[in-house]
Amino acid sequence: MPLLEALRLALQAIWSSKLRSFFTLLGIIVSVGFLVVVVAVIQGMNAYVRDTLTASMIGTNTFQVRRGPISIGLLDDEQVRAIAKRPLVTVEDAEVVARAVPDAKAVALQSGWPTPVAEVSYRNRNIINVLVFGVTPAYQVVQDYLFFAGGPLGEPDLRERRPVVVLGHEIAEKLFDDPATAVGHRVRLDGHELTVRGVIAPKGRLLGQSFDAFVLLPFSTFEAFYGRRKTTVVSVKMHTADEIDGAMARAEEAMRVAHRLRPGEDNDFTVDKADAFVAFWKKLTAVLFTAIPAVVAIGIVVGGIVIMNIMLMTVTERTREIGLRKSLGATRRDIHRQFLVEALVLTSLGGLLGVVGGWGLAWAVSSFTPLPARITVWSVALALTLGAGAGLVFGVYPAARASRLDPIAALRVE
Repeated sequence: MPLLEALRLALQAIWSSKLRSFFTLLGIIVSVGFLVVVVAVIQGMNAYVRDTLTASMIGTNTFQVRRGPISIGLLDDEQVRAIAKRPLVTVEDAEVVARAVPDAKAVALQSGWPTPVAEVSYRNRNIINVLVFGVTPAYQVVQDYLFFAGGPLGEPDLRERRPVVVLGHEIAEKLFDDPATAVGHRVRLDGHELTVRGVIAPKGRLLGQSFDAFVLLPFSTFEAFYGRRKTTVVSVKMHTADEIDGAMARAEEAMRVAHRLRPGEDNDFTVDKADAFVAFWKKLTAVLFTAIPAVVAIGIVVGGIVIMNIMLMTVTERTREIGLRKSLGATRRDIHRQFLVEALVLTSLGGLLGVVGGWGLAWAVSSFTPLPARITVWSVALALTLGAGAGLVFGVYPAARASRLDPIAALRVE
């Protein structure tokens, strides 16, 4: 039997029992759709972390000198205790790094963990749980901040410990309605009166977390209010990404000399770049990628068993048809091909419907929720392969059974 003829018969059989075919494929459709949408969300999150979130948190073309690594969440208790014994990163360390990397675009010092949260108020308006960061002026260059109104903190603000503040866009909007009017007004931060120097342009939200709900203080003013932090961070911004690795090596060497570390002795600091944050995120999502195949496999197996049972029932229902075809000259191979192709077409349609449904759901997720979603070619190809593979695996037995029917006995069946 030619392949095109087998395809025609398969489509005809599926179309004649549309409702039964749909419910037969429901398990395949749901499993494939689940695979497509979950992978789309994870890939969307990966892309967001790589392209946007790291730039918002660390900065582009940037590396950091820190007390502990960015990926501290993946360390065991002993490693965390060892990091806790490290010395603090200081203003002097920032100066050492700046001297080691004179070609840097900016070298900034910023307050780290624990980050204080404060109440910010203007007249009768109050906002609680606002993140407060102490920074040197170069930090605003490292983060590529654009200003919606006003301007950045300057060296005189740092040197003279001036009571000035830069507001994130969301904070300015809640306090003043129109953020552009905030500049020059005085706000209160945990009882301290500060003059608004500027308002940063909005960066948006992710998963309900705003990147605009913070305030910046000059580093010296911050320490006067809140004291020293346990994880002060030095951020170094290079002009291009190609310069980062060489600059990191020079900064590490300068820090080892400044901390009087002997050759072979472990660093008592960490030099990290955005790649470390991306790697940390990917290790977290890898857990999901190990669980997804198991869930999908269960759905495919269950759907395949249903398909096999329905195909066996179809063989029983079409016993007379099989006998008639054999009596007209159809060989066992022809009958085997006919029913195997029917199973393949059926599950391939299920895979295609699952991909379309998953694609639509992924679009809905990215359009109506904070979650980003990105469809990838490999996930679609995998989904379609799983659908067709289920038909191949679970359609073999019904096809073989149909091909072994005795034509005389089959013709006698009513």
